[in-house]
Amino acid sequence: MTFFHALIRTHHITSRKKVAHLRKAAKQFDLYALLRSGGCPGIMYCKGSEHGVNSFVATVQGLRYKDFKLASRPAPIESDAGQRREQTGLSEVESVQEFAAAMEKRGLIQWWKRAMDFA
Repeated sequence: MTFFHALIRTHHITSRKKVAHLRKAAKQFDLYALLRSGGCPGIMYCKGSEHGVNSFVATVQGLRYKDFKLASRPAPIESDAGQRREQTGLSEVESVQEFAAAMEKRGLIQWWKRAMDFA
């Protein structure tokens, strides 16, 4: 199976009600999602089937987050490291540093830096 992924930036992610909605969507679309919540910027990464990733992105758009930006459109994962199956569901981190460490662990740090305009 080819996995797809996407990266979303928002002004912030603080609403627990919206996070609960995203947690439910991650399970429903059978994908892995990682959120940087609690402050600015809000960052979301999702990985799964093409349909699941597209549906999750549409769900995030529907929640009308302030300054929603699709930093990296849904696309197939090109690196071999990103091809392993992740546990379905939503995880949260509190800092950009923790988010970067999670991307590095997945072999996606260069992709993430480009998408975030850090590189």
